[in-house]
Amino acid sequence: MKKQRVIVFLPAHNEEEAIGDVIRRIPRHFHPDVEVIVLVIDDGSTDRTAEVAKEAGADIICRLPENRGLGAAVRRGLEECVRLGADIGVMIDADNEYPPEQIPDLLAPIFTGEADYTIGSRFLGTIRGMKWHRRLGNYLFTWLQSLLLGQRLYDGQSGMRAFSRHAMEEAEIIHDYNYAQVLTLNLVRKGFRLKEVPIRYQVRTTGRSFIKFTAYMTAVIPAIWKEMRRPVKKVAVDREGHGRSQERARHCS
Repeated sequence: MKKQRVIVFLPAHNEEEAIGDVIRRIPRHFHPDVEVIVLVIDDGSTDRTAEVAKEAGADIICRLPENRGLGAAVRRGLEECVRLGADIGVMIDADNEYPPEQIPDLLAPIFTGEADYTIGSRFLGTIRGMKWHRRLGNYLFTWLQSLLLGQRLYDGQSGMRAFSRHAMEEAEIIHDYNYAQVLTLNLVRKGFRLKEVPIRYQVRTTGRSFIKFTAYMTAVIPAIWKEMRRPVKKVAVDREGHGRSQERARHCS
């Protein structure tokens, strides 16, 4: 039986203190029919993020020449997963707030055909230690996404997600600053099935978050408005997209 190729990609900007631990904790051999590859999208880091990632076991490093933003890094990660022949792509933040050990939990609904797109939900799992203003912001933006989609969501801002190949091929992120809201709005509006999976959350202890309240509000709200105003066609969702055979590329350009 052909192994399913799972590519775990980490968008990272100046995460030398945390990224090594995240990569070392990614499960590589949780099933004999699954091949796991680790890809790092280094978004113009000025520290040793790329070197530390390689030392920790990352298979592929894509280094962007300048810092373009989290949305741009995630867009590139999805593109590379498709180009490298992933059957399923997994995104996890490099800041060590999300549990790499739970990647198999995130994959399960896609492997079993229950979902095309999964989100690791801190609010269905644990959010102990999350600062009150971040918790409030999560509640507000998740409520807004739920309202726009007519579908109950619990954690619309999670930095841990998985995608079938078809979902990756169709995903559109319309701005560079962030991806969280517009990506979910885009995929669900196109007909992809979303499932949230409970995960454990821990507060980051290294580095600094890229999120600044004023910049977040002025960038994300207009992007949500733009995404919802533009026409999006429903796609014929390929329920077996994660199992299709693809040519295997071995390098990142």
